[in-house]
Amino acid sequence: MNRHRNPAPGGPGQFSPWTCGGKTGIGRALNPGSEVSFTIGKGVLNEVYFPREDIACIRDCAFVVADGKDFFSDERSQTVQKQRMIAAGVPAYKLENHCPEGRYRIHKTIIVDPRRDVVLQRIQLKADKPELRFYLYLSPHLRNQGAHNEAWIEDFKGMPMLFATGDGLSLAVACDAGWRQSTVGFIGASDGFSDIRDHGVMTRLYDYAGPGNVQLCAEPETAGGEIVIAIGFGHRPEDAAQKARSSLLDGFDFSMEQYVHEWKSWHDSLAGKRRKNAVKAKYLRESAAALRISESRRYPGGIIASLSVPWGETRGINDGLGYHLVWPRDLVESAWGFMALGAENDALRIINYLFSTQDGDGKWPQNMWLDGRACLPSLQLDEVALPLLLLDSCDHRGLLDKERRWRYLPFVRKAVTFLLRHGPYSPEDRWEQQAGLSPFTLAVQIAALLAAATMLEHFDENVLADYCRTTADYWNSHIEDWTYVRGTKTALKHGVDGYYMRINPWFAPAEEVRDRVIRIKHHGGTGGDVPVGDMVSVDALALVRFGLRRPDDPCILNTLRVIDGELKRELPQGPGWRRFTKDAYGEDERGQAFGVTDHGQGRCWPLLTGERAHYELAAGNVQVARELFKAMEDFSYKGFFPEQVWDADDIPEMGLFKGQYTGSAMPLTWTQAEYIKLAVSLKQGSIFDMPTHTQHRYIKHEHRSSLAVWRFDRPFVVPGYAPDLLRLELFAPARVRWSTDGWKTVAEDAVVDVVDGLYYIDLLVAGATGIVFTFFWTESKRWEGRDFRLSFMAMTPAVAEPARELVTSEH
Repeated sequence: MNRHRNPAPGGPGQFSPWTCGGKTGIGRALNPGSEVSFTIGKGVLNEVYFPREDIACIRDCAFVVADGKDFFSDERSQTVQKQRMIAAGVPAYKLENHCPEGRYRIHKTIIVDPRRDVVLQRIQLKADKPELRFYLYLSPHLRNQGAHNEAWIEDFKGMPMLFATGDGLSLAVACDAGWRQSTVGFIGASDGFSDIRDHGVMTRLYDYAGPGNVQLCAEPETAGGEIVIAIGFGHRPEDAAQKARSSLLDGFDFSMEQYVHEWKSWHDSLAGKRRKNAVKAKYLRESAAALRISESRRYPGGIIASLSVPWGETRGINDGLGYHLVWPRDLVESAWGFMALGAENDALRIINYLFSTQDGDGKWPQNMWLDGRACLPSLQLDEVALPLLLLDSCDHRGLLDKERRWRYLPFVRKAVTFLLRHGPYSPEDRWEQQAGLSPFTLAVQIAALLAAATMLEHFDENVLADYCRTTADYWNSHIEDWTYVRGTKTALKHGVDGYYMRINPWFAPAEEVRDRVIRIKHHGGTGGDVPVGDMVSVDALALVRFGLRRPDDPCILNTLRVIDGELKRELPQGPGWRRFTKDAYGEDERGQAFGVTDHGQGRCWPLLTGERAHYELAAGNVQVARELFKAMEDFSYKGFFPEQVWDADDIPEMGLFKGQYTGSAMPLTWTQAEYIKLAVSLKQGSIFDMPTHTQHRYIKHEHRSSLAVWRFDRPFVVPGYAPDLLRLELFAPARVRWSTDGWKTVAEDAVVDVVDGLYYIDLLVAGATGIVFTFFWTESKRWEGRDFRLSFMAMTPAVAEPARELVTSEH
């Protein structure tokens, strides 16, 4: 066709951001015939994803209402809105948007055609006067961007439709009653929304706009009061149009019946598995649905963190970057959620996906697109460790046969190798902000090494298994040295001797670094500067959750007192907790969105109420855990859990109400899974995902290490600690010449290659006051040319040269 018969002026148009991250509904069909997922927010259809769950294709689709004179209303912001699922956990939604003045009502039912890539909306439009007219508008954002789209109007085989295309994807919008009039234009310059707002009617009709930020707008024929809108998606315009027309020909009820039946059947299958344990909770079906909707069709087992862009209405820099990505951490949590539901095959799909996306060196990206391509570039070692714990959970429950274990073994070895070479210091903590030694990441790595040791022993890899255990023991024995700080202002404030601080950015004792100042991420200027010893976080609870410390350990109890004094907030629904001191990832005190303000404030996370409930259960405080479980339920929007809830006074004009979702992200799969696990934990009376190996080794038998470790990139041993063994770790083959009496007697031993270029030797130093050693590098056939001295009284390394330079030169 000739798309330029009557082109719209004003290109490329104003930038068109995304919508608010708080989604009150998400949905998709379970039938493999459809690859479309949709979201709902502010009473209207929001982002629609096609052909993958990490590719958004529209911003929103809504109505404006005008009388041609002085009345104009946008249903997103100027209606009283109600929403419900047609049945628990069935993501077919009924929406009712009413004008507060009684001028009009818009009722919608939104589903996906289970056989096609089409979103269907059955809509009733009712006005109090005949001069009121309804106009549909849709903003394309094809393939995660809105800046290079084209839009036009055209008949498809005699049926009028509105089209958009961009970056190899297309959409087509059709109405079963037809269009009275339609237009396309550039946003802010020639779009239909602005035209109707300014003039009360459509005064400019264009049939082509692009490339740029474009909008489709049309007035449907509404003589019967009810219409069906079909939005088809495809790789070509004709593809999208054919699907939309076919859906309309099948009829809304035909698609609705199959869509609902498939969802109810799936829930019934899960209920049969849950019946064995009689697990019941108010929002189990909604949580299960949220996990399943977020799982990829094309990449089975790949689950995105959320079908949302946090504070998307302000996103003007990273046009396509939201939470519709895979975080290995969130993915493992989702797998445990499925496992708690009894959906064991779902957990195995996730294991397969994880190992298929593992990098060649054994790590996983910070986050990634569904096809495994890295998105954000950083590294979080808990995301390397958690897949090993998930695999151990599957093995513990008898889900892995010998052949599957054998297939996974190379991936296990690579992940273990990466942890041994790079742990326990992580370039980022689980909150993706600070580098260092944090209680959560330490706990996960230690538990993972113990779990991996058992798996390795299945295949007689006993040397590596033993190395994993002794390393885990060493790290576990030094958690307090690295992260428990005493005598700070915060400790004095709360009447405790000390507590686990949020993170130690230096490989040095906590007492040595506590007064050093670091800057917390996301703060403007120096507002985020804080002594590292005064940083408090909820993360110390992981030491109990993962079985490393008893819930009544004095260090844990002291830390709880500080956590509650610094981070706890009492909300109408129950207690909530912020993540850490001076968290800036959230709206500011005025309600301004994160990213708009330099003074953001991280709010309470329902996830953390679930984590605290798990702690209380471990401590035997079952009633407290149940009360927190109820609070967690009440933080949700009808079973969908937000990342954050507002924890200050209400700001109605910003849509912020105490204890209710903010603009960050909802639903968050991590939190949905935590809710499921907590329901199961409460039923069985113990923490569902607590590893068995750590409990046995550190709680039951209280195993402690007498090992110290020295490396070129980590010349550190805890002051005042006299070890029985000194382990030297190297990344090249060598012979070690060493003495504990100042070279009066000398020993020389070769290092052992424990795994993939990680070499070590354990030197017996029990009773010695110090040691001196040097190296002969066997590949280059040269001596190191200097001695290294350690005193086991002061334990201060003698090497002053930068450790990183030593590693670089040797490699």
